[in-house]
Amino acid sequence: MKVRLQLFLLLLALLLVAASGCVADRGHASEPELEQVEPPVDERIPVATLPLMRGHIESVLRLSTHLESESEVEVYAQASRRVTELLVEEGQSVHKGQLLLRLQDDEQKTALARVESQLAQAQRELERQRNLYSQELIAERVFVESTYAVEQLEITLEEVQRELSYADVRAPISGVITLRLVDLGDTVQKNDHLFDLVDLDSMLAEIYVSEKEVARLQGGQEARLLARATGEETHRGWIKRILPVVDPRSGTVKVTLEVPSSPGLLPGMYVEVELVAEVDADALLVPKRALIYDQEQVFVFRVSEDGRVERRLVRPTLENRDFVRISDELEEGDQIVVAGQAGLRDGSEVRILDLQEAIATFADSSTQL
Repeated sequence: MKVRLQLFLLLLALLLVAASGCVADRGHASEPELEQVEPPVDERIPVATLPLMRGHIESVLRLSTHLESESEVEVYAQASRRVTELLVEEGQSVHKGQLLLRLQDDEQKTALARVESQLAQAQRELERQRNLYSQELIAERVFVESTYAVEQLEITLEEVQRELSYADVRAPISGVITLRLVDLGDTVQKNDHLFDLVDLDSMLAEIYVSEKEVARLQGGQEARLLARATGEETHRGWIKRILPVVDPRSGTVKVTLEVPSSPGLLPGMYVEVELVAEVDADALLVPKRALIYDQEQVFVFRVSEDGRVERRLVRPTLENRDFVRISDELEEGDQIVVAGQAGLRDGSEVRILDLQEAIATFADSSTQL
């Protein structure tokens, strides 16, 4: 029992000493009882990369204009008469040569019948004179006068027939009546405007392209057209002609596109035009977000096998909204920095982030993945 008591007192003394020592130490700048060991700092710069790939790229010129009909005709009266028949209305489709309206033609029919009768009589007289002249029974002068009389009546017949034809107003082309300016019973005068006729089977779009881009264009080149009024469907067209003259005031060249008929497309409609200037189906593509511009030069950062980056000069030769095509400065499969390159220098050591890390790191950056 005494032994146990002694041991207890010894342990209590030791505890008191230890406690007093701790109290004494509190007045001083105490060191941590256990030194914290911090993990080493990773000084590599975090970046996001993408491998270079080959793919399809187009260089597209974006313009806007209004559609026009390739054939649009104004129909005029060729005689001063009263309208006796009106056979078409606005919006109606007609074919070439179709009768649109008829003008009064009583006088012209009477004149035609009269001249036809006179010509028939003159032709019979000429035939009789020819027989007599062949037998030398009449003078040559008499035969020549009969011949002349027939010729004059034939000319008169053509004039009367032409006057009669003016009574029938016909469509000069196939298309749609877009404007009617005459009513049944109206008396029209010569050269009065009667109808507007538009061919909807083929339309045109005229655009004005910078003189710097004209060398990349040629007849038959593809164009895409978007008419917002008809939805998001894209319509196709082609370059029909390129005017070989530059407008000195604007520095542009007039380019005419042929636009085949398509449901919903109408003359006068506003369209956005994408003109495909150049196409490469197997281009080495660099994302535009990877490009770094230094005055007139363009660079990218390529990640080498040792985890460091190389600042490489590239020469874009074709571009679209997201990518540029380069020549042979890099190779397919090279890892190119697309985010985080702001703090990089040639030879910087980098840490390539996975997708989730990249999103978390650069979510608030102006560079979007």
